[in-house]
Amino acid sequence: MIPYYSHNGISIYHGDCRALTLPEKPALILADPPYGDDHDTDYTRFSGGSKRADGGDWTRHAGERIAHDTVGFDPSHLLALGTECILFGANRYSDTLPCGSWLVWDKRSPGVEKSVMSDAEVAWWSRGRGVYIYDHMWDGFRRKTEQFLYIHPTQKPVALMRWCLQRAKLAPGALVYDPYMGSGPIAQACKELGYRYVGVELVEQYCDIAARRLQQEVMELAS
Repeated sequence: MIPYYSHNGISIYHGDCRALTLPEKPALILADPPYGDDHDTDYTRFSGGSKRADGGDWTRHAGERIAHDTVGFDPSHLLALGTECILFGANRYSDTLPCGSWLVWDKRSPGVEKSVMSDAEVAWWSRGRGVYIYDHMWDGFRRKTEQFLYIHPTQKPVALMRWCLQRAKLAPGALVYDPYMGSGPIAQACKELGYRYVGVELVEQYCDIAARRLQQEVMELAS
């Protein structure tokens, strides 16, 4: 598979992650896999029929329907790599995972009784048996960071992914593998913290978005 984008240790591939041969065993798999439950990305149901902030509409998550056919996400191909994992949305497929720790992202707005969607999201961590909480408001239009940046239906903040990486305490320059890249928040966090990164995304639009987010100088994109 030819890189869609590659610069200074950060590489993005457009395609199915199961078709990629990694250059080496990663130190960490950090991923936000497709939910596998036919997740409804028509968020106009929360806004009385109005479109999202940039005027567009989210389409159904193509990778979720095509790659996993809504039968539930199966993490076996990731576990088979035999390396440390942090997998978001794991409450939806916890019966397929061994015991581990849980990372809890508290998304609530201070003083607001009811969130627009869930109060929190969780990730399974293959290390230990603890529960760790990160507070970072991300509730509809109320966001602590990246305000008005709406680029993916299940977008995660870069700050959250930076926290995950810092908690994992990887060696300098370690390789992080992100098989379901989306709009690239893990790539950005790796770049900021000095980790190498391999990300894969099935939808080319998000490969382009992630590459452009990473650009702070002229970089070549594969044709």
